[in-house]
Amino acid sequence: MFKVTPNPPDTDPTSAADHPPSIADIKATPRKICTLFTVHPELDIETLLAYACESLASANVMATDLVDHLEDGSRNALLGIAQVIMLGELAVNRALDQLGCSE
Repeated sequence: MFKVTPNPPDTDPTSAADHPPSIADIKATPRKICTLFTVHPELDIETLLAYACESLASANVMATDLVDHLEDGSRNALLGIAQVIMLGELAVNRALDQLGCSE
């Protein structure tokens, strides 16, 4: 007797879990680079640092604005995060100063 439809694919959820890919399989799989979020490789260091500084300053403003809507422990945690962001901004500004860049 001729079968009109093919056999359904093996959809047993335990089959993949029973045999995870080996390290050799993972390493043999070619890596496809995603270019959705990439930084242009020819940008100079001053441009990169200036952008990082502006991004950190914006993140600090957003975190500080959000603090007004929180209470107690969450507020203190976000203030700590805002402080870390500010320290990163200060470090980037110092790097820009050492490179002789002015804003």
